Amino acid sequence: MESVVAQEKQESVKLDVKKTLAGVVFALLAIGMAQVVPTIEIAWVSTLLIFTIYLFAFEVVGVDVAAMTVMVLLGLTSLLAPLMGLSEGLVSTSHLFDGFSSNAVISIIAVMIIGAGLDKTGLMSKVAAIILDLGGTTEKRIIPIISGTVAIISSFMQNVGAAALFIPVVSRISARSGLPMSRLLMPMGFCAILGGTVTMVGSSPLILLNDLILTSNQALPAEQRMEAWSLFSVTPVGLALVATGIIYFMLAGRFVLPGGGTENGTTATNSMEYFQKIYHIDYAMFEVVVPPESELVGMKLDDVESDLCVRVVATKGSGGRVRVGRGDLARDFAIEGSMVLGVLASPKHLASFVEKFDLRLRNGLKSFAESLASTKAGIAEVVIPPGSKLIGKSARDVWLRKTYGIAMVALHRDGETLHEGDHIRDLPLKAGDTLVVHTTWASLARLEGDRNFVVVTTEYPHEETRPQKVGWAGLFFAIALSLVLFTDVRLSIALLTGAIGMVLSGVLKIEEAYSAVSWKTVFLLASLIPLGLAVETSGTAKWIAEQTILVVGDMPVWVIQSAVAILATFFTLVMSNVGATVLLVPLAVNIAIGVDASPAVFALTVAIATSNSFLIPTHQVNALIMGPAGYRVPDFMRAGGIMTLLFLLVMIGMMNLVY
Repeated sequence: MESVVAQEKQESVKLDVKKTLAGVVFALLAIGMAQVVPTIEIAWVSTLLIFTIYLFAFEVVGVDVAAMTVMVLLGLTSLLAPLMGLSEGLVSTSHLFDGFSSNAVISIIAVMIIGAGLDKTGLMSKVAAIILDLGGTTEKRIIPIISGTVAIISSFMQNVGAAALFIPVVSRISARSGLPMSRLLMPMGFCAILGGTVTMVGSSPLILLNDLILTSNQALPAEQRMEAWSLFSVTPVGLALVATGIIYFMLAGRFVLPGGGTENGTTATNSMEYFQKIYHIDYAMFEVVVPPESELVGMKLDDVESDLCVRVVATKGSGGRVRVGRGDLARDFAIEGSMVLGVLASPKHLASFVEKFDLRLRNGLKSFAESLASTKAGIAEVVIPPGSKLIGKSARDVWLRKTYGIAMVALHRDGETLHEGDHIRDLPLKAGDTLVVHTTWASLARLEGDRNFVVVTTEYPHEETRPQKVGWAGLFFAIALSLVLFTDVRLSIALLTGAIGMVLSGVLKIEEAYSAVSWKTVFLLASLIPLGLAVETSGTAKWIAEQTILVVGDMPVWVIQSAVAILATFFTLVMSNVGATVLLVPLAVNIAIGVDASPAVFALTVAIATSNSFLIPTHQVNALIMGPAGYRVPDFMRAGGIMTLLFLLVMIGMMNLVY
């Protein structure tokens, strides 16, 4: 134990030294920048920019705390302006908190609420079940289905909306497949961003591009004026980028994706570890199919369960009806041919069961992926209290599974645990008996109000679903989506219409709406917006762009185009993609004319490259998925660094091939 503590201290010291050395390097870089920039305003903004990158890259504090720190420092420049050599603050205090009311931040709040509303009705669970049915439980099949679907949706609506919509789906898939959310959310988020490049309405920069082209045309002679891009002009490039993202995670996901984080699948795993340790239960859930010719056909559950030490907790007949929980299954239930059984057993006893009756064992849960998911059912402990009416009666006497919806798999009495094979359902119950049972969480919730039981397991999903509200949820989602696609109303207003509709119609309670919002994400984005404003208004962005062009001005056209793309990529990491587009499109047009290239293609290069935002969690989608998956900045830098390079290579290659 002491060696482990010493090792941890040593690692902590090494990390502190690393951060200190990096801080010195970044400080020297800031001092060096201050010597070459043309104005004092640009010097101070560059320093803050370098400071922000340092805080993000080395996680000195949380990313939201880092962003708020920088925002406060920007606000203090108004007070310290005379000491800093400035005539006024870098950002006016009257605009310092504009980020909290910005279109982007309000839109994110709204889509989180809309996503929670759809999830509350159970709709997202059904979508998750369909994906699991198609993709099984393997990363290489699930990732392409989720990512491809989100990319297609993102090509016609805001990518942050598409990502927010699928977070509950990914959460359900994670819980049911056992795959950590950290292995699924980043591919989904990246492909949501990439999907915004498939059509000219997929992202704000592409929507804005044609207006910027028309503005630039006013200053150009007739022979150099550009044609506006049509809806699907960018589709070949966008599809290539989406395909690149999917293939990248399929091939390299095992190396670049984090394996830990905050995953929904951990609760069930830890729960089973607890029961294995305390009660020596090595049970797992399996799904078997009963062939029509099997000897099991016609037999009752009671004929096989005790002798073979298995528990059938769910069935699906040829008619498609799923039986699980209270009132659906009992020991006199007869098994039919072609029926699917959900069996709880140890691997050893299951193997005997399958072999004896020539059953077909499925790889993972398919028919019961929804009904037996860890969010719907699991193992629990209940105790028989002294005043229980069940004392002196056996589980058989009271038809425990049929009456209460709990299937007993072990009984703990007087310090000893009895299992299947010990005829536990024939033993009269005593006060103080602990029953280890498999049950649906809905049934367990009902037992909490039953005086015949004391429910020991309290850490289970108590979430109330409202399937009766699915119509209202679908209606307000459709209204919000229609307003986004077919009207000129601001995105935030369109999405808030759907969000408030979810509350007013009773799909969500207002407290649930507040809980659905990731306030860490909100503060991260809102606090970074003033920095982007300072970069743009101080002339820092323009100066960096001009210096870049001075370096590559005499090189081949494709090199200059690549430099423009890299410049747009950099700016979109530290300021809004719309701001980067507005700033760089006129510059790119003038560069293209100067080197005898197509100004329209250079303008499109900027609009596409502003979607190349994977390196740090400053993009709205990356900020959105950071909390649920437990990502850290190094996770984005590792996976996003390679994705950034692939994006540039594929984009430049496809644009030179297509245009």
